[in-house]
Amino acid sequence: MMLPLKENDRPIVKKLLEAGCCARCVLRFCFLEVQSAYRQPYEDTAKELLAFINDEETNVTKDSAVQDQLTKDPPSKKIKLDTAKTDVQAEGDSALVPTVTEEGGARLVKSDVCVVCLGVLQEFCDEAYATKVCFFPFHYYNLYLFYSFSPLLCYVQFIITTLSYLKISKGDWLHYDQGIQYQSKVWTHLLIQGRPCCFAFLDCSEKSLILWLNSFEGAHAPNFVLLPFLLFFFRKFPCPPTRPASKCVAQDVQCLHVSVFVAGRYNKFSRTLPQTPWVIDGERRMESSVEELIAAPLLSSFRAKGFNFSSSGREDVDVRTLGNGRPFALELLNPHRARFNKAEIRQLQETINQSSDKIRVRDLQIVNAMGHMKEGEEDKTKSYSALIWTQKAIDKDDITFLEETKELKLAQKTPLRVLHRRPLTVRERVIHTMSTRFLDAHHFHLVLRTQAGTYIKEFVHGDFGRTKPNLCDLLKTDTDILELDVESVDVDWPPPVPE
Repeated sequence: MMLPLKENDRPIVKKLLEAGCCARCVLRFCFLEVQSAYRQPYEDTAKELLAFINDEETNVTKDSAVQDQLTKDPPSKKIKLDTAKTDVQAEGDSALVPTVTEEGGARLVKSDVCVVCLGVLQEFCDEAYATKVCFFPFHYYNLYLFYSFSPLLCYVQFIITTLSYLKISKGDWLHYDQGIQYQSKVWTHLLIQGRPCCFAFLDCSEKSLILWLNSFEGAHAPNFVLLPFLLFFFRKFPCPPTRPASKCVAQDVQCLHVSVFVAGRYNKFSRTLPQTPWVIDGERRMESSVEELIAAPLLSSFRAKGFNFSSSGREDVDVRTLGNGRPFALELLNPHRARFNKAEIRQLQETINQSSDKIRVRDLQIVNAMGHMKEGEEDKTKSYSALIWTQKAIDKDDITFLEETKELKLAQKTPLRVLHRRPLTVRERVIHTMSTRFLDAHHFHLVLRTQAGTYIKEFVHGDFGRTKPNLCDLLKTDTDILELDVESVDVDWPPPVPE
C-alpha cells in the first residue's frame, strides 16, 4: 500500500528520521490514523517512508477528502536502500530503521533503536509476536495489541515534537499547519497541569523561548508566555535525543477482553431482598441481593473478573417486582469466554431461576451495550399496586373520586429516607391514572400509573409535607402504605425472547 502522507509531511518525515525515530513513530507524529499502515510488516512501512522522502515525483494521498493541490515536484533524489528481509522478524532480531544520509538520501540500517519507543513498535507489533499471546485462555473474535509507554518517555516525545517545529533548513520555518497535530498529553505532564493547549514556536534564541498558547476553552485572548524552564529542559535533554544503546525487552503480557453485556428482566418476589448489597455503616444487613443472585452464575460461565449491574430504576427492599419484570443489564468485565449460543443462554437463565425462589429472570440475552435502557427513562411510565391504611374510617364512596383524577402533578422534595445519597431538590412528577378497590373501613387497594421516578410511598403518607399534593391531603385523613408492588416497567428493552 501507499502511505497516505501529504506533500507538506515530507520535511517532517525527513527530520524525524534524522532524529532516530522508527517508521511507526514517524507515522504517529504525522498523526496518521490509517490502521492498515501500522498493520503491515515493519520493513514495508520503513521502505515506503524512504521512498516517500526520496521520490522524484510528487506523492498524492489516496484520500480524496484531504488531497492537496501541489504546485511542483520535489527535487530529484537517489534512493539508497540496503537489502532487507521482508519476512516477519522474530523477537530478538535487530529491527530495521530508516536513516537519512548526509548526502540527503536515505537507507535502511540495522541495530538502531528508536529514540521514542525504544524498539517497542519495531519489535512487538508484527504478526509473529501477536501469535505468541494467542495461547491465553480467552475466546475472542479479533486480537488487538496495545502498548503503554512509561511516563519517563514523555520528555522524549516532547523533544521530538519540538524538533518538528524548529528550522528544517536555514531560513526555512515550519508553519503550524505543516507541523504535527499534537495532542496535549505531554504538556499536561510537563508544563501546564490540567490545561490543554496547542502551540506554535514564535522565537527560539539562547536566552528565551516564547510560546503562543492558544486555549481551546473558549473565546480567550491569545497570550504570550515566557517559559525559561524550556531552556533548562533542553540543556539537560539534548535535541535530538541521544540514541539508546539497547532496546526494550518484553517482560510481561496482560490480556484483556472487552466487556460483554448481558441483559434481561427480573421479577422479585421477596420483601426482604434488596436489589444491591445492603451495607450500613460497614455492616451487611441482608444475606444476598438481586444483583448477586443474577451475577453469580454469569460470572462463573463467562469466567469474568467482575461485573457492573444496572437497571431501569430500583425498588426498595420491601417492594416486590411483578408483571413482566424490571429491565436490567450486567457488564461482565474481562470475560475469558464470550461466545454463547441461544441454547446456552437459555440454560444460563434456567440456572439463575433454579438458584433461588426469591427472583426469576426472563428474556436473558447478550446485547451490544446497556445505553438503550437509560434513554428517556424519566419519560417512561410505571405501574404500582399498594395496600393503603387510613386513620379515619372510610366507605367506598370516599375513594371513588381518585379514579376520576387524571394527570395529577406532584412536587416532591427529595425524601428524607434517601436524602443521605440524593441531592436536595424538588422533582416534578405526574400520576397519570389511579384506580381503587375497597377492602374495609380502614384499608383499600390503590393502583397507580405514574411517571418514572415518582416516589409512591411519599405520595401516600406525605413525607411530613415534602410531597404536595399527597394522599393525606386528598382524603383529608392520615394515610400510610402497608405493601407496595411494582406491576410493570414500560421500557421497550431488551426485546422479548421467545420461549
